[in-house]
Amino acid sequence: MSQKQMKEAFVSNHNGTSVLEITQGLCLPVLCILCRGLLIILSQQLCSFSHTWRTRFFIDFVFLIVPLVTTLTILSSFVYHEYLALVIFGAGLFFQIYCRRTCYARMPIQKILEKFLKISIESEYIPAISCFRVINSTFTAVAILAVDFPLFPRRLAKTELYGTGAMDFGVGGFVFGTAMVCPEIRRKYTEGSRLDYFTKSLYSVWPLVFLGTGRLIIIKSIGYQEHLTEYGVHWNFFFTLIVVKLITSLLLLFFPPSKSWIVAVSITVVYQLALDFTPLKRLILYGTDGSGTRVGLLNANREGIISTLGYVAIYMAGVQTGSYVLKKRSHIKDWIKVAYCILLTAISLFVSLYIVQVNVEVASRRMANLAFCIWVVASCLVLLSSLLLGDVILSFAKFLIKGALVPCSWKLIQSPATNKKHSESLISEAERKKPSHCLITAINRNQLIFFLLSNITTGLINLLVDTLHSSTLWALFLLNIYMFTNCFIIYILHLQDKTIKFW
Repeated sequence: MSQKQMKEAFVSNHNGTSVLEITQGLCLPVLCILCRGLLIILSQQLCSFSHTWRTRFFIDFVFLIVPLVTTLTILSSFVYHEYLALVIFGAGLFFQIYCRRTCYARMPIQKILEKFLKISIESEYIPAISCFRVINSTFTAVAILAVDFPLFPRRLAKTELYGTGAMDFGVGGFVFGTAMVCPEIRRKYTEGSRLDYFTKSLYSVWPLVFLGTGRLIIIKSIGYQEHLTEYGVHWNFFFTLIVVKLITSLLLLFFPPSKSWIVAVSITVVYQLALDFTPLKRLILYGTDGSGTRVGLLNANREGIISTLGYVAIYMAGVQTGSYVLKKRSHIKDWIKVAYCILLTAISLFVSLYIVQVNVEVASRRMANLAFCIWVVASCLVLLSSLLLGDVILSFAKFLIKGALVPCSWKLIQSPATNKKHSESLISEAERKKPSHCLITAINRNQLIFFLLSNITTGLINLLVDTLHSSTLWALFLLNIYMFTNCFIIYILHLQDKTIKFW
């Protein structure tokens, strides 16, 4: 076998792992983000000096990236131990913050909680959504390179036909995260303006067309290894995003975002019925002649083309979630209810997933069937609700320390006044105007560039390094240097106030 064939075989024919293991791995970064925020608050209380951008980058990288690299590699079988260590560390930080509190120092905890629940927040965006998108982006960036090394557990790789692998979540999570902040949710329509937004949507996909075509040309010209059954011969993730964006923009001309769950359910159910009662499933698996032919555009890219229907449903579910979460809410207690409702919905979907996998069909990334869509949406909702609850805990810690400031988190105001000018802020105006030295904000700001940069550096490392025969220490070193380089470039762009966007 050639080196290319060996690498293709190395990432093929896997059956995935349990839904529980993937969910545990997804929620671990939530604890890391919470511990990082608590550490920043405590350090502000203990130290009179402010963190430099270098210090803040180091803290963010250590808490956000390094645990992700180790969880997907050498510590993949010790997730419970990681949870225990983070819980103990976070509890210790929180206890120190509570003991050193500068607000309500002589008040019992019950009274403090009562006052906290009446606190109002101000934020231009929901921090949990930014964190959700960044967790998915960094997870994908680590996984696309780590999978080529022997230290990456094969059970976490993309599944061949049926099953749930950690990498199977990446594309669905990216689509869901994009949908939560789509223009149809963030902008208020005026009468007669929906067609204008659809026209803008058509124009906005040209960078994806460029990236998808460029990737296709480069991959074919240099003979880079490919997982053929992932999307097909010519198709790739960028083409899936293009089709999903165009179809969903058209659907949202006729369905309001608050009713998009109806579209999502309808698409998945009809699509699953078509898989079960028409030759569609046979076409995806074996082609038009039943022998696995790749002759013709449809046969060559049948997985990528047809599975787009599943990703459209996931996108519409993301739109529904975004329209609910992005509603204006002023009180902390309102956000606790939101987190509770989202978590309850996720649990209901996991129950539905079990029923569907037992009685209908097991989840399949290759087809993006009903079970796959339910699994992706349920996992996304668990992650989002966990991030919201983490934000609430972090806000309570900030509530105890006057002037505490954590980037990419809610800003607290003393009273739930409707007019912000008459609200007494818990942080000074000088603190409010400080630049945000935050890796989460940096990656969220240039998410597509981060994804593109990760793909380029992954390709370069694969061309220069024999990943199949790399030792564990060498692989860990390369993965951390790879992520450090990508994150540092994006961080510098953020410090320079640069947003790379050509559309």
